[in-house]
Amino acid sequence: MTEPNPPLLQHYGALFRHPVEVSPALEFDERQNAPVMEECRLPLIDLSALIKHHNERERLACSTAICRASSEWGFFQVVNHGISPELLGTMKKEQLKLFQTPFESKASCGLLNNSYRWGTPTATYPKQFSWSEAFHIPLTKISEEACYGEFSTLREVMKEFAAAMSELARLLAGILAENLGHQKGVFEDICDESTCFIRLNRYPACPISPEMFGLVPHTDSDFLTILYQDQVGGLQLMKDSKWVAVKPNQDALIVNIGDLFQAWSNDVYKSVEHKVMANRTTERYSIAYFLCPSYDSLIGSCREPSIYRNFTFGEYRSQVQEDVRKNGYKVGLPRFLV
Repeated sequence: MTEPNPPLLQHYGALFRHPVEVSPALEFDERQNAPVMEECRLPLIDLSALIKHHNERERLACSTAICRASSEWGFFQVVNHGISPELLGTMKKEQLKLFQTPFESKASCGLLNNSYRWGTPTATYPKQFSWSEAFHIPLTKISEEACYGEFSTLREVMKEFAAAMSELARLLAGILAENLGHQKGVFEDICDESTCFIRLNRYPACPISPEMFGLVPHTDSDFLTILYQDQVGGLQLMKDSKWVAVKPNQDALIVNIGDLFQAWSNDVYKSVEHKVMANRTTERYSIAYFLCPSYDSLIGSCREPSIYRNFTFGEYRSQVQEDVRKNGYKVGLPRFLV
């Protein structure tokens, strides 16, 4: 069998034939059906003042733009971010080769720490289903030759790509921490190679519905995420109670705030719900870097009075997984309100 696509249609069809009855209270809320505004551009921030160590006035203006976008949008784009187009292009080529491997090989040969996933195994009804496949790799495994099998050329590119994304993530996290009166290196001790992840995503063309989720609505359970995507489009985020379709920019990376930064900042920065819509005719590729702490790291507010109680990242992850198992969707930070 040489077909690269996982059996998404069969799995999705089974949810229609044998749906599990769910309480209306456990359905995704009505924001799923909110209207989609016209395609728009996220705040676009030029990082050259930070990367090239320009004068203090330019650096301050750049930092202010990052913090404003994190508060008002929870999402922004960055250009002149220090990651070369050549590296990004090579990473994309290797990603394409990986995902064009026959499905049976991806599912059975233990590639990339046996991290291959497809669809939504926990889905019990159609609205919970994601039309996608992915590899979710801990940074600690990226340098291990045994993880790559026949894809030996992917290893060196992944190592370089992960290092570059890690450096950028720490730069941005430091700016956001400094804005709230903390040292830039406040996350250095709790967010290291052993706790962060890279996720390689492929969203196959979906011929059955223009309203199919490539990735169901969610927020990210990390401090921040950096996304490298192609030009197909499909990413949408919630803004002013409407879904905003994000216009791709081939020169930019997308950054979004995660739940942990929202809790740590006491709601100064916003972790915003987002989703990916599948494309009827064209497959879509993206790569996400997740800046995460160790599981025993205590997440507390940097300001008082705190909106959220203190919790560990491990506790948060366990609660998210439990909610998804029971309800089919993530509840997230509201579980941890004081």
